[in-house]
Amino acid sequence: MMKSNLTASTLFSPKLDNPQNSIPTAKIVSSDDCGQKSSTTPAATSRPSSPPSANPSKEIIEDVHDELLVESNTENVTNDMNIVEDEMSGGDGAIVPKVGMMFMDEKEMFEFYKRYAYDVGFPVKKRNSKRGDDGTLRYVTFTCSHEGRRSSNTGRSLKPQPTIQTDCKARISASSINHGTWRINTVHLDHNHKTSPSKSRLYRCNRDLSAHVKQKIEVNDMTGTSLHKSYNSTVVEADGHENITCMKRDCRNNIEQTRRLKLGEGDIAAIQSYFSKMQARCLGFYFSMDFDDELRLKNIFWADNRCRQAYKEFGDVVTFDTTYLINKYDIPFVPFVGVNHHGQSILLGCGLVSNEDTDTFVWLFRTWLQCMNGQAPYGIITDQDSAIQNAIQIVFPNTKHRWCLWHIMKKLPEKFGYHVDKGSIFSAIHGLVYDSQMVEEYEEGWRSMINTYDLHNNDWLSGLYENRDCWVPCFLKTTFWAGMSTTQRNESMNAFFHGYVHPKTSLKQFVEQYERALRNKVEKEFQADFKSFLQMVPCATKYEMEKQFQSVYTISKFREVQDEFTGKIYCDLISVSEGCFGTTYEVREDVMHDERRKKKTFFVSFQKEKCEIICSCHLFEFRGIICRHAIAVLIRNDVTSLPERYILRRWRRDISRAHTRVAVNYDGLVSTPEQLRYDNMCEAFARVADLAADDEGRTRMIMDWIEFQSKELVMTKSSSGSNALL
Repeated sequence: MMKSNLTASTLFSPKLDNPQNSIPTAKIVSSDDCGQKSSTTPAATSRPSSPPSANPSKEIIEDVHDELLVESNTENVTNDMNIVEDEMSGGDGAIVPKVGMMFMDEKEMFEFYKRYAYDVGFPVKKRNSKRGDDGTLRYVTFTCSHEGRRSSNTGRSLKPQPTIQTDCKARISASSINHGTWRINTVHLDHNHKTSPSKSRLYRCNRDLSAHVKQKIEVNDMTGTSLHKSYNSTVVEADGHENITCMKRDCRNNIEQTRRLKLGEGDIAAIQSYFSKMQARCLGFYFSMDFDDELRLKNIFWADNRCRQAYKEFGDVVTFDTTYLINKYDIPFVPFVGVNHHGQSILLGCGLVSNEDTDTFVWLFRTWLQCMNGQAPYGIITDQDSAIQNAIQIVFPNTKHRWCLWHIMKKLPEKFGYHVDKGSIFSAIHGLVYDSQMVEEYEEGWRSMINTYDLHNNDWLSGLYENRDCWVPCFLKTTFWAGMSTTQRNESMNAFFHGYVHPKTSLKQFVEQYERALRNKVEKEFQADFKSFLQMVPCATKYEMEKQFQSVYTISKFREVQDEFTGKIYCDLISVSEGCFGTTYEVREDVMHDERRKKKTFFVSFQKEKCEIICSCHLFEFRGIICRHAIAVLIRNDVTSLPERYILRRWRRDISRAHTRVAVNYDGLVSTPEQLRYDNMCEAFARVADLAADDEGRTRMIMDWIEFQSKELVMTKSSSGSNALL
């Protein structure tokens, strides 16, 4: 279900001295009116000739060959091929078709007429043909593409489409004679329209994509580079539009054709085929497809074995976002995403759903729960959606549900952009959300804001307040959320597939891009594992507690702990009080915002006998990272080593995790045998070039061999008629 834009690698089109492909010359047998042969002359032109044509009845290139002609400049044709009799040559040196000319086959004749048309400056096409009783082609007519008339019905349209038809009579007709030889029977050279040799390269019959350019645009399409950038890079590399043999439309058509070839069964069949293949290849691959009563696809869920194994480690908290992708079928892509031991996003399952109602989400959540062996998450983060909320209450009744704060705060300009005090309202909401330590503090501040700006009748704010325990941090901070900070942009699911899929990606591309995005994330996790294995961040202090975290935590998580140790310098112990649940310390922190300083007070409860510590900021409960306020109290009490319960397995680098041993399987680029041969030759040529570049003699010898092979291949392709594309 999805359609894409492209990134990074640039298209390359070799710079040619001759902007067009040289078409191999045909042998022409000239005869008199009685058919008696009088002379034999190889036909050629002194001008660059045209590349193969596309089918003129379609907007896409349907049969593009991998032509070495595009790669090579074959302008230097031998002198004897350029010698033509004066009566056969046009004013510009073009060989003019004449009655009685004979050709070895019909394709050879068409190439000759195309070369003539290119030099004169008009497009050509195959008009009609006739076969004999034995099925062999006997008669053929090639015409100027301006032949024919517009249908009379089209003239009645209020917005008629442009046409090139002018009822031009320019054409040649020919018939097959003995042994397959073809003879031109009639020739009409006059046109009823202007001709222009300078525009010949733009005619459809003269446009072509080289194998090299085709491969580049296909690779760029897979990586997300826009077609606009790919085509522009082709123009730059070729040193101008006049030196390329294709138009932007040809590149677009080739990409569309390539996509159809890769997944031609259709969207549903393609993804079902893909899932079946993955299930056969990969142990533990799970998928489910939900159909309606008429067997139309409604919803899909899938998770590979790596996702399922990762869920065992990191499935305590997940995010679920239906706002991420709306594809061309209006089916949202909904990933389940967690966070790993480096704090990176990790995929835990995917869904494509046709509806956003409670029944749909109940199906999806139950399917996901079944996939994960019935183990529900402790916490789930979603956007504001009553259908999702209802489904969570049905399927995950014991799971803590939290709304994505990022989505809520993002709506503030939309909701209050009209208000005269919008700046003050934004500031007040931000302060309440991020600075309120206690529930009572938030409640009092909210009432004050509503009264100050007379917002009693604002339905949106009223709805938020009624559900404040789903999104305001002071209501949620005693629950573990694995550091999924709702204020950060990357909490949105956009971050996981950024650069791979987007709202215009088709399902056909998504089938491929999904695995590439997953492979990229796996590689980033592997590199982070390697970095934590190889390196160790030096301690910022001399405290043994810091070394305790340094020895076992991943680098990214240790840096978070280290920030708390260094942040201790901004904390002061103000007072101490004893109670039945231990000692309570009042800690005042200087919170620094740019050049501004703000004092905030926290309360830390400490039981020395059990070494249990709780801070009112609840950073440890919320993110799993011990806070600076607790560190200050621990140091005050001469604690040198923390109990294991404060060293979370989740953040450790010395743990062997099952999901890291599961390979991500994907096919990579889908290559035809021709593409594989092309790639192998390019790699071989590159190795030879690296070895020979420093040796002038070797370089000259290799270049001579390549030139010889190029000419041989040009002649071989000409004789086989592979350049003819009618």
